[in-house]
Amino acid sequence: MKELSLHILDIIQNSIAAGAALIQLDLTEDSNSDLLMFRITDNGCGMPPEMVRQVMDPFTTSRKTRKVGLGIPLLKAAAEHTGGGICISSEPGRGTVLEARFGYSHIDRQPLGNMAETMLGLVTGYDSIDFVYHHKVNEKEFTMDTREIKSILGEVSLKEPEVMLWLSDFLKENEAALYGEEMNTRKE
Repeated sequence: MKELSLHILDIIQNSIAAGAALIQLDLTEDSNSDLLMFRITDNGCGMPPEMVRQVMDPFTTSRKTRKVGLGIPLLKAAAEHTGGGICISSEPGRGTVLEARFGYSHIDRQPLGNMAETMLGLVTGYDSIDFVYHHKVNEKEFTMDTREIKSILGEVSLKEPEVMLWLSDFLKENEAALYGEEMNTRKE
């Protein structure tokens, strides 16, 4: 995987497969502490302790279609190459938390990738699941909670074209603001 957003997408896909109804992504970029960290928390089925220990092994997977699961081992290697690492905690029936830490300025750190598009795809592709996305860049922060958005929309689906356009602009504008950039929004 060439971008961290693809690792994030892979881990969130695991949360979805585990039956999570609520998935939270906390993403922190702190150049002062030379840290890029993300934490994915879900309320899925969780894993017993022996599975948590085995999940780092590429030859351990819960999938029936293949015998190799490379997502977490590749993420672990990517983090360790930058002086970081990953930590997983899980409890059956309560969910899983995965945290990955990277050296922010390390030459081997993969680029973050397009988080606005990644989150848009998740939110609109899995509109029955609630997502909380919290992104912090140094002192600036942005949070999107689909529960709040769904409450405002009422019966209107997140998959409605107008809602998808609004979500796309909302995510891109807030991401740009985190980095101190201005966005040109769509003209009506």
